[in-house]
Amino acid sequence: MKPKVLIIMGSDSDLPVMEEAANMLKEFNIPYNMTVASAHRTPERTLKLVRDAEKNGIEVIVAGAGMAAHLPGVIASHTILPVIGVPLDASPLKGMDALLSMVQMPPGIPVATVALGKAGAKNAGILAAQILARKDPKLTDKLLEHRKKMSQEVEEKAKRIHKDN
Repeated sequence: MKPKVLIIMGSDSDLPVMEEAANMLKEFNIPYNMTVASAHRTPERTLKLVRDAEKNGIEVIVAGAGMAAHLPGVIASHTILPVIGVPLDASPLKGMDALLSMVQMPPGIPVATVALGKAGAKNAGILAAQILARKDPKLTDKLLEHRKKMSQEVEEKAKRIHKDN
């Protein structure tokens, strides 16, 4: 099956976080590719990845970056595919610099930005699935089942800790 999502991270040190996005895509049986490219150190590679993504049927790009975090914005500037930015805690500013650089994109070049770190990467995978589900009823069903499962887990946890006073 051809990949529908491309996950790009600025460095291989981002892999432990960005794997969370991949794990969610695996859970929903969504094929993806994952790679490393830097907006600053490998701009030509980044541009080629974006252009090839469009040609190869990628429908959503998830981009994780820390520090100046230009990767998602640079990617978004070269495509009209949805780009989901995952801010990473890679600097003394604890990821706030990455978060702000993603959510402060200029008008016309949006980057959907999720929470910092692993929670954000996980949500990026889910958001990518939600975007794809608009054309895939089976995927919609999987997402609804995922929500139901989360709800059941909370109910079970509540039962375990609930004590009658």
